[in-house]
Amino acid sequence: MIKKNINTNQKSFFFEDNSNKSLQQTNKSKLMITEDRVYLLFFVFFCLISIFTIKILLLSLGKINYEKNSIYLNSKFEIFRNDIVDINGIPLARNTEVFHAAIKPNLIKNKKNFLLKIQLLYPNKNIKKLNQNLKKNKYFYFKKNITKEEQFKLWSLGEKGILFEKTQTRIYPHKNLFSHVIGQVDEDNNGVSGIEKSFNDHLKFNKKSLVTTLDANIQFLIREELINFQKIFNSIGSASILMDVNNGDVLSLVSLPDFDINKRQTIDDLNYINRATKGVYELGSVFKTFTLAGGLNEGVIETDSEFNDLPKKITCAGKSIGEYDNKIPNNLSAEEILIRSGNIGSVRIAQKIGEVKMRNFLEEIGIINKIKFDIEEVGQPLPTKWGKCKLATASFGHGITTTLLQLAKGYSIISNGGYDIQPTLIKKVDQTINQKNKILKNGISNKINSILRKIVTQKEGTANFANIYGYEVGGKTGTAQKIINGTYSKKKINTFVAVFPTSKPKYILIVLLDEPKPNKDYIYHYKDGSGLKLKGTPYNTAGWTSVEVAGKIIEKIGPILAINKIDFYGNHVVKKTN
Repeated sequence: MIKKNINTNQKSFFFEDNSNKSLQQTNKSKLMITEDRVYLLFFVFFCLISIFTIKILLLSLGKINYEKNSIYLNSKFEIFRNDIVDINGIPLARNTEVFHAAIKPNLIKNKKNFLLKIQLLYPNKNIKKLNQNLKKNKYFYFKKNITKEEQFKLWSLGEKGILFEKTQTRIYPHKNLFSHVIGQVDEDNNGVSGIEKSFNDHLKFNKKSLVTTLDANIQFLIREELINFQKIFNSIGSASILMDVNNGDVLSLVSLPDFDINKRQTIDDLNYINRATKGVYELGSVFKTFTLAGGLNEGVIETDSEFNDLPKKITCAGKSIGEYDNKIPNNLSAEEILIRSGNIGSVRIAQKIGEVKMRNFLEEIGIINKIKFDIEEVGQPLPTKWGKCKLATASFGHGITTTLLQLAKGYSIISNGGYDIQPTLIKKVDQTINQKNKILKNGISNKINSILRKIVTQKEGTANFANIYGYEVGGKTGTAQKIINGTYSKKKINTFVAVFPTSKPKYILIVLLDEPKPNKDYIYHYKDGSGLKLKGTPYNTAGWTSVEVAGKIIEKIGPILAINKIDFYGNHVVKKTN
């Protein structure tokens, strides 16, 4: 480069060094490359963090993907067994998705570390046995029927050797509530008892839920009252049936004690018997209604037929038959015999009917032969060898047995106009009373229902505590000595059969208490509007135990059943409007 000197005319020459400039450019270029790499690495790390974050969110919010370390059976959830529901569609039995946790030992690298993890997760697990299974090096089940939450915990251990099999299990949302009715299934989803067994094919192959006649709300209320009074009267067990008298629909069937059917336990204790269908009992004076109905139906008596000079005691085959209450008058009409629950009067009515006709009548209304029902757990009444003495004792429910279910059938026929019905737990279509076989003559039911109402309303009756305002309750009590080891004991079976409303019967409610005891502290409230109270149970009879329970039950379930309100005197209550 040539520069001109301003001060002189001399010209000078010099060369400019460009090496530093080239070095700076090279360094700048390297710096730019390094920054690009940093940005690229940052971007890669950011992407990885984002992916992991999204993955964690998906795991926590959605379904976990176990495909890489799981075995799935039946990946699409198609139920093996359909629901059982109550009359309102409330599920009583349902299949739900569960998992079996299995272990494949050859996929576990560090077995010692694996056992430590399991011990932390399951402190009560038998680690010694688990270790033995691992040493066998064969596929085995670690735990069956685990929930999704438990499955996630096991999956979180990070062991490839833990595999999951998707399957189903049967659950019963109401636990104890329907234990004696619904029944159970085995591990292969086959019914082994109750409705589950009787309708096994329907539940497995029919695509629709099995609709029962049962009402879960009513069942709950009745069971609560039975549990409450089982404590009050210290009974060893109890049972109740609520049934529609016109079509045989069983709305509630309870037997105590009960059990949680989800636990699938084997119960050998006979006290857990289904007292409503399986238990066979002598039920006492509730049979007197059948005796009177039989006499009326055969035309050998009328409700006003007089029976005079009735003795307090008679003998048959050397054994005495007496009245439970010596205050019962010697002269009674047929109607009064039932109202006062007279033993001797009932014997006299039965004698007019005769052995053959009495037996045939009881057979027709379904009392003495085994009944067909929707579950297999049904009792067989003991065979009866008929004769003069058997006729006499059977007239007041002594020496003759039946089940509570058959008692409900018999009272339904007597109160519904005399039409045969078949008790059922399964809702059926087209149930019209006109298609049924008529057993009683016209007018018999009206006469009986009127008398049953008087048993509840009149002072001479034995069921005053069932006179619940608004529901026109009628009924009959039965107090019987319990047979233990073939002999009569002092222990009792107390029963009450309620029919309501008696002007147009719709429901039968039966309450049975097994070995109740008097309660000296219980407060009774009289139902005659007087407001009187009584402390303590004076007599261990059905009138003071089973009737009280039935009254409380009707108070609770009446509003659900929507019975027309009827006052103490049988008049329909009409709501006043402005």
